[in-house]
Amino acid sequence: MNIDSILQIITIGSAVLIVLSILLQQRGASLGAGFGGSGELYTTRRGIDKNLFEVTIILAVIFVLSILAGLILPAFK
Repeated sequence: MNIDSILQIITIGSAVLIVLSILLQQRGASLGAGFGGSGELYTTRRGIDKNLFEVTIILAVIFVLSILAGLILPAFK
């Protein structure tokens, strides 16, 4: 396996994991909150919600870096 195929696997894998981590995150407000149905506008993240949020950020950084590496590395060949 060359570096290009490894970067493609990392990019696709991180993209799938980002989608899953975003879908697993809970929404703090329902549709009624957009129309003033809820008095709570800001909540802090705690526990597993905070960990999942941080994992999502890390996966997004890995995704962007793998794309940039895929664009930059062929220029050095």
